[in-house]
Amino acid sequence: MAARRGGMAAALPLLLLLPPRRLAATRAAAGAQPPESVVRIPWALRLRLQRGAQLRRRGQGEAAGRSGKLLLRSRRPELSQPCWQTVGRWERPQLVSAGWKHRKACGDYFQLEPSQEAAPALQAPPPEAGQGPSFAEMGLQPALLAGLEGLSVGRPTAVQRLAIPALRRGRSALCAAETGSGKTLAYLLPLLDGLLSRPEGPAAAEEEEEEAAAGPASPRGLVVLPSRELAAQVGAVAAALCRPAGLQVRGLTGGGAAGGLRRQLRAAPPGAAVLLGTPGALREALRRRFLALGRLRWMVLDEADALMDESFVEPLEEILAHAPLAAGAPGPAGPGEARTQVVVVGATFPTGLSQTLGKFTDVGRFVTLSTQSLHRLPPHVRQKFVRLKGRDKLPELLQLLKERPASGGAVLIFCNSASTVNWLGYILDDHKVKHLRLQGQMSAAARAGIFASFQKGDVSVLVCTDLASRGLDTSSVQLVVNYDFPDTLQDYLHRAGRVGRVGSKAPGAVVSFVTHRWDVDLVRKIETAARKRTGLPGMDSSINNPPPKGG
Repeated sequence: MAARRGGMAAALPLLLLLPPRRLAATRAAAGAQPPESVVRIPWALRLRLQRGAQLRRRGQGEAAGRSGKLLLRSRRPELSQPCWQTVGRWERPQLVSAGWKHRKACGDYFQLEPSQEAAPALQAPPPEAGQGPSFAEMGLQPALLAGLEGLSVGRPTAVQRLAIPALRRGRSALCAAETGSGKTLAYLLPLLDGLLSRPEGPAAAEEEEEEAAAGPASPRGLVVLPSRELAAQVGAVAAALCRPAGLQVRGLTGGGAAGGLRRQLRAAPPGAAVLLGTPGALREALRRRFLALGRLRWMVLDEADALMDESFVEPLEEILAHAPLAAGAPGPAGPGEARTQVVVVGATFPTGLSQTLGKFTDVGRFVTLSTQSLHRLPPHVRQKFVRLKGRDKLPELLQLLKERPASGGAVLIFCNSASTVNWLGYILDDHKVKHLRLQGQMSAAARAGIFASFQKGDVSVLVCTDLASRGLDTSSVQLVVNYDFPDTLQDYLHRAGRVGRVGSKAPGAVVSFVTHRWDVDLVRKIETAARKRTGLPGMDSSINNPPPKGG
C-alpha cells in the first residue's frame, strides 16, 4: 500500500500537465482524491514552454556538433549565432535586444564579429572579371596618373572601377557606395579628366583671366560639400591631382564677412578651374555676384543626405537655379545631354532628393552607380551594443579610454548635441584626458584646424557631433564610441564608417551605448539585418523614382 501511495504521489506532477477533462478522468480511474488546491497551466502556455525547451536543446546540440566562428556573440550563449547558421528572409530570429526596453535588461550586450578581414571596397573583382582595370587602363590623362602617384594611390577600389568609366562618358549620375570606399577619387578623376580632354580655347581663357581680375569667378567644375572640414579635405585631394595638370583649385567657405568671400575667390591664381564650397558661402557669393556659374561643365553634390538637411535645402536650390542644368542644351555628351554634368554622391540618400533635383533637371536621365555593399553593416568591423542606464555611460566610457593601449589609434566619441559635447569635454578635462571638441555651434575661427590637428595625431581623442561623421578621412581612427546612440540608421552607418576605411592600418571597432527605449527600436533593426545578412531597412539608393503627383 505504501508503494502504491508513493507511486501515485510521483505521478501527480505529470497529471497536472494534462488537459482538465483528461485529468479528471484519469483521477477517477485511479481512485485518487483531488487535492484541495490545483494550479492548472493553460494548454497554450504548456505547448509554448515545451517548444522552447525543444529549441534550446536542439540549438545546444547543433552548437556542440558544429561549433565554429560566431557571427553574433551574446552574453547569453544560447542567443549567439554561428557563421554557418542561416536565418531565412521571412523567419523571425530570436533577438538579444528583444527585451531591452525593460529596465532589468541593463548590463546586457551583444557583439557583431568581423566576418572578413579587408574592407569590401578592397576586395578583388570576381574571377570572371580578372584583376579589373588599372587607372591607366581606364584611359585617364597622364597628368592625373602622376597626381595619383603623388597621393600614393595604387589600384582602384570597387566604386572607382564602377564609376570612373561611366562618368567619363559624360552622363549625370547617382554614385552610391559604402563609407570609406574611395568615393572622392571616384568622382574627381573622371570629371577632371573631362576638363583636361576638352580645354577651353585661347579667347575663352583670356576672357576668363579678365573676369577673374575684375569680374565674378567662373569655374568650370563645382563641388558642393556640407562642412568646412570636408571642403578642406577634398580640396587637398583635388589640388594634388590638379597640380601636375596645371589646373587650379580654390575653396569657398563661410563664417565671416562678405569681404572674406571675395578674398577667398581672388586668393587663387587667375583661371582656377575647380571650386569647392559650402552651400551658404556659395549662395552668398552668387547673390553678391562674386561668382557666376555660366561656364560650369560639371557639378558634384557630395554627401547628399547632409546637403538635404533643412538648413541647406534653400541655399542648394539657389545654387542649382544659377547652374545651366536645362535639358537639351549642348553638353559634353552631345545635344541630348544637359549642359552641366551632375553627379550626386553619398552612402545614404534622402527621400526628397529626386524632387529637389527634378525642379532643375531631368532626373530620369540619371544613371545609378551603386556597389554591392551599399547600406550594409561593415562586415570587417567589430560592433558592440551595450544596454546601459544613463548614469552608467560616463563610467563605461572612462573605462574604455583607460583600457585603450597607447598604440591603439585614435578615438572618436559621438554625441547627439553640441551641449553634450561641451559637457563631456569638461568631464574629460577633470579626468586629465587630453582631447579635442568639434561641433557645429563653434565659430569658424574655433573650428579651423581642429580636425586637421586630430588627423595629424596631435591629439588622439575627438569628442564631436555628426559633423564629423560625413565624408571625413579618419584612417587613423580605430575606435568609435557612440556615447549617444544615433537618431537614425543612416547616422549609424556613417559613424561606423569612420573605422575600417580604405587606407586604415586596422579594421577597428565600434561601441554603442543603448539607453533609451527608442534606441532599442533601431538596435533591433540592426541586429535583425546582421542575423539575416541583409542591408539595413528604409534605405533608398534610387534617384529615378518619379515625384508624387501634385508634389
